[in-house]
Amino acid sequence: MSHFTIIQGGMGVGVSGWSLARAVSMAGQLGVVSGTALATVLSRRLQLGDIDGHLRRALKSFPLPEIAAKILNRYFIPGGKPANTPFKATPLPSLRPSQHLLDLTVVANFAEVFLAKEGHKGVVGLNLLEKIHFPTLSSLYGAMLAGVDFVLMGAGIPRAIPGVLERLAKGDPAELRIDVAEALPDERFSSFFDPRQFFRSTPPQLRKPDFIGIVSSAAIATTLARKSNGKVSGFVIEGPSAGGHNAPPRGPMQLTDEGEPVYGPRDVPELEKIQALGLPFWLAGSYGRPGMLEKAIRLGAAGIQVGTAFAFCEESGIDPKLKQKVMELSRTRLFTDPLASPTGFPFKVLEMKGSLSEEETYQERRRICDLGYLRRAYRKPDGSVGYRCPSEPVEDYVRKGGAREETLGRKCICNGLTATAGFGQIQADSDEELPLITAGEDISGIREFLAPGRNSYSAADVIARLLRGGTRWEHPKGDV
Repeated sequence: MSHFTIIQGGMGVGVSGWSLARAVSMAGQLGVVSGTALATVLSRRLQLGDIDGHLRRALKSFPLPEIAAKILNRYFIPGGKPANTPFKATPLPSLRPSQHLLDLTVVANFAEVFLAKEGHKGVVGLNLLEKIHFPTLSSLYGAMLAGVDFVLMGAGIPRAIPGVLERLAKGDPAELRIDVAEALPDERFSSFFDPRQFFRSTPPQLRKPDFIGIVSSAAIATTLARKSNGKVSGFVIEGPSAGGHNAPPRGPMQLTDEGEPVYGPRDVPELEKIQALGLPFWLAGSYGRPGMLEKAIRLGAAGIQVGTAFAFCEESGIDPKLKQKVMELSRTRLFTDPLASPTGFPFKVLEMKGSLSEEETYQERRRICDLGYLRRAYRKPDGSVGYRCPSEPVEDYVRKGGAREETLGRKCICNGLTATAGFGQIQADSDEELPLITAGEDISGIREFLAPGRNSYSAADVIARLLRGGTRWEHPKGDV
């Protein structure tokens, strides 16, 4: 029987990679890979030489070997690229991506889930963000080809995803509505993915993964449960103390004297209303410390989702030098930045010397948008679709119809998070992109997981400490 009370958060770009998800899954919990920017992550790992050969082994198992071979030929560098040489660019996500980007995204998600599931019978999930919608369909399909068990999604209200999963599992074309700024009232824009076109023949029938919505309120949970176009299997209830993107406070935005959003009683999820939906839920945001699992169970939860403790464990994808630096800090400070993310959602930033959290360092960085995962679509006067991001060069954004004030304080989340995982780009001015580290408020307690005399801890260490005294939730599918 398969049980889990702990969901490992699907964090950042390459932080929740296959190695971390596999370790958590092998320990009997739900290991989750982050699907964010996996096309970029795969291409850069291959350019660094895939020294241990894991990615090449995964690509050998991809059901369309000719596609995998093209990707290897394009990006793999035996021994790795020189340290001062830029990574080869990948196409920017868009409403109508190139065939190469579709192929790369499908293969990247397949490889990540394949490696996470390899050699054991545990369950593995894929985490995606509603805000990063252009690669969603191809990401889901790649993960499903590798047998992903769960899809988790937040940063919006992903009502269409359960139905998309059903269509992709049957090999049918899937469509996802895309918001386009300045669109006319009667205009509709969508992204498409057709498994039959991808395979150039009849695609395989796939197992549909369960869908878990990541929400911040009972209202959103109710909307997903009652108005989604397919089955919702449960929820992660994420509070504002969680890392990464947080839901904005309800009501008008108010800031503290330090400039952080003010959360109040209206932002506390109403768990009784969520329980009444009759679906299991896991609590997230400051639940990743010993003793908090028991508290969550008492509140009616099936368990907890834990991000920060796993983000800094040995198996996570954060650059080891950054992890060690965080461990050595006598004091850590998080700042919930209302402006940093181009999504408009508050974003937690770990303040660390030599990172983009420093105002002077941020101001010195030359603005560039060369990854484009958080670009938003807008309608041009001629009816075509363009793309803009408040973190791109200011004059470019204004020229595309964006408001200048929307660019103030915006940081390049795409490049900053990619650099945190050790894949920072070398820009034209020979400067390497600097990291932007996010964490939840549990960051102050990660040293609790260190054994005496050690300066690091494993995912198994985290699970063992969190499970002490906890009960377990049984997965309704039984054996998987």
